[in-house]
Amino acid sequence: MRPLDGITVISLEQAVAAPFASRQLADLGARVIKIERPGVGDFARDYDQSVKGQSAYFVWLNRSKESLTLDVKHPRAKEILARLMERADVFIQNLAPGAAGRLGLGAEALLARHPRLVVCDISGYGDAGPYVHKKAYDLLVQSESGVVSVTGTPETPCKVGVSLTDIGTGLYAYAAILGALYQRERTGKGARIEVTMFEAMVEWMMHPLYYAHFSGKPPQRNGPDHATIVPYGKFCAGDGNTVMLGLQNEREWTIFCDKVLGQPELARDARFDNNTKRNAARAEIVALIEKVFSTMTAEQVVARLDAAGIANARMNTPEEVWNHAQLKARNRWREVDSPAGMIPAPLPPVTFDGFEARMGPVPAIGEHTGKLLVELGYVPAEISALKDSGAI
Repeated sequence: MRPLDGITVISLEQAVAAPFASRQLADLGARVIKIERPGVGDFARDYDQSVKGQSAYFVWLNRSKESLTLDVKHPRAKEILARLMERADVFIQNLAPGAAGRLGLGAEALLARHPRLVVCDISGYGDAGPYVHKKAYDLLVQSESGVVSVTGTPETPCKVGVSLTDIGTGLYAYAAILGALYQRERTGKGARIEVTMFEAMVEWMMHPLYYAHFSGKPPQRNGPDHATIVPYGKFCAGDGNTVMLGLQNEREWTIFCDKVLGQPELARDARFDNNTKRNAARAEIVALIEKVFSTMTAEQVVARLDAAGIANARMNTPEEVWNHAQLKARNRWREVDSPAGMIPAPLPPVTFDGFEARMGPVPAIGEHTGKLLVELGYVPAEISALKDSGAI
């Protein structure tokens, strides 16, 4: 038995944030019914065709779900949605602000009819304020929230290379839904949850915000290097490969100087004997380290760092991560079915005793429409009529 077995989630979702939240619920056993546009589906299906002709985004975000195609603006959609909500524990939507309300799916109206329902509204900036109608995509919110300003090199600000805003928002929505379900067990009442992409990123930006506001200067962009801790970042070995390493305290600096650089006296050098001084002398510190590393291969550098207990990592490519020895050793890969056949997928990063996360198929567009409508009480003739009218 999984924690969310018996929980039904209706998700009027698209793109990344809401699908990521609902997929976490499906991993834990919830039945997730994904509402998609007839004929075209979630537009994330067409982001690319890299996974056996399917979108990498869609394959990643939508396993273990059931796909119901429905034109939510069709006159017959309201009754179908009403029947779905009668069976739902959770409703998730990330439509444009105000769109759910116009469809009769606003939280206030839903909770009046279904007081045990958990309603999760995901948006860019929330339902109030001057940005309420502003479009919000991952890159744009990374920029608006300041993430781009602290990412990249001194010359070039950069977005984070994954959908950071969407992922963070989806995780907050997932956690909040679990909290609301737990609260419902105690009170018998559902709740409305609002999660915004902008506020999710402001939370994640609080270290640079605090640092900049109270110090009077923003953290400097330093590429892969830490903005305020030295040494902490990218270093080149003699074979041209890169090693990442990081120190957290003065004890580690002393060990690093002795066991890795072979220069124990450096730890006592008054120019470098605390992190504030090392940060001011960043270029000199990097030159000292890379002079030593230039005599070794990256593998030799890693071996010396490991022997000294200094944190380090390789700068892996996606394919190197795909084949990573740690994932293989921990047996983290499974296979999920899809319209194009079996696809490898990693288990979710949270492991429970007693059960394994569900790793169900990725649905085809509308794959479950007929079955779901039968469950809702529609007979074959009605389903055919709905299809002919363009409702499904």
